[in-house]
Amino acid sequence: GAEGPTLMSYFSKHQIQALKPKITFSTLRDLQCPVLQSNDLQGKPEESCSTEELLEWLGAVLNQVSLDNKSSSFLSTYCCPEPNTVVEKAFLCTITGFIIPEKIIQLLEQLCCYFGEPKLAPWLTLTVHGFADSPVSWRENEHGFHKGGENFYNFVIFRNLDYWLQMAVGTHDDCPP
Repeated sequence: GAEGPTLMSYFSKHQIQALKPKITFSTLRDLQCPVLQSNDLQGKPEESCSTEELLEWLGAVLNQVSLDNKSSSFLSTYCCPEPNTVVEKAFLCTITGFIIPEKIIQLLEQLCCYFGEPKLAPWLTLTVHGFADSPVSWRENEHGFHKGGENFYNFVIFRNLDYWLQMAVGTHDDCPP
């Protein structure tokens, strides 16, 4: 009805626009990375790290926590799990905003192209966070914030295109499908 034109004039008058996602790029140098084997989720001593160790490491990297286990650090004495390898350059891209599932699939497809020649990395990750205070979580059910508002999933994609899918959800929320 008549509300449409009124709303349009209000939005144009106040120059309210849809927020575009914010994209930031950074290069991490000499980064300690866990050694992973696509067929070994539990990890093996001196051979590969587990999925849990990877997720903990990823959280430290994304939050720019030092991985060198210095006793003088007031923030963290975390260190990279064993076995690990030092990567000369790691590329980190963060996209913040409301992103539809189709765009996430497109991002995954573009990331997989990275494994074409030259094959620079043995694996890569894509982490998708829901907002901690989002009203809904998995399966369109109510999302309980409680302590941390956990609400994310993480793809780990390997050079042979095997992948891991890790999901996290709050204590009182429905499990992912």
